Amino acid sequence: MSNSSEHPIPQYCDVVVIGGGAAGLSAALTLTRARRSVVVVDGGEPRNAPSAGVHGYLTREGMSPAELVAVGRAEIAGYGGHFLDAEATSVRKVDEGFQVSAGDRVITARRVVVTTGLVDVLPDVPGVRELWALDVHHCPYCHGWELSGRTVGVLGGGPRAAHQALVFRQWVTDVVLFTHTADDLTEEQAEQLAARGIAVVHGRVVDLRTTDGRLSGVELADGTVVPRQSLVVAPTFVARSAVLESLGLLPEEHPMGQYILTDPFGLTAVPGVWAAGNVTDLAGGVVNAASAGMTVGVAVNSDLITDDIAAAVRAHRSTAAVGADQG
Repeated sequence: MSNSSEHPIPQYCDVVVIGGGAAGLSAALTLTRARRSVVVVDGGEPRNAPSAGVHGYLTREGMSPAELVAVGRAEIAGYGGHFLDAEATSVRKVDEGFQVSAGDRVITARRVVVTTGLVDVLPDVPGVRELWALDVHHCPYCHGWELSGRTVGVLGGGPRAAHQALVFRQWVTDVVLFTHTADDLTEEQAEQLAARGIAVVHGRVVDLRTTDGRLSGVELADGTVVPRQSLVVAPTFVARSAVLESLGLLPEEHPMGQYILTDPFGLTAVPGVWAAGNVTDLAGGVVNAASAGMTVGVAVNSDLITDDIAAAVRAHRSTAAVGADQG
């Protein structure tokens, strides 16, 4: 949904929300219902676009990501929110607040909310990127139910591989752990895997075999092909935070990747700039992002109320002083 000419995008608003996924739309909904002028700037590249449906979100189970966004946009538009379909390239501090550059537009806002999500840095194995979110997954709570009855492989490469295999065994009876580039298993891990009937295949994975566009096997360096219908990997999660670099906000290191550090209410190290969703919470699902967006929306509105009160007090004092002088 682009903003129509009947409702032109304002050059000045209370809040610009950068990112139009669950976190950004939730923040925008909260703020528009608080009678704040809001522009949502979104480049149209959602992380979960390849997914068939959203899971674990009460009342939205199985809804496609595109439908979730469309419904959210319609709700926000109903409260007067605006949308700019362009990628935000920079945020600059100015006297009035912040200037957000996106496409050929510059919007000045009193506050900024960043909900740009993260990038999944996938293992460097041919076929993984092409099958991502189709037959290659990482989250059991997002895809475990759908993998029931399938043959599943878990790609080693980090310290979480054995744990991932054990967790996915809750949903899948036929699980194979490919050690790939992971460290040797500990005795405890080997015992746990054996106890749960999880086979361990040693050797480096070099390719994924497909049949009619779907995963059919995992190929090892020695030429062995192990039949599998799905593969579990452990991506590195990197906050999509380039737009914040112009403010000097750089991502922090995290065991799972990189993220933007905030306080419990989403405030970043730059006053007036908040963040919500996967850009600051690498492990959160869609429902977590929506919840965080509402939390940030409330925090931003409270901050604006404080400013509004201060401005009203200054105006009141000025009027009272003029009245006293005239008296």
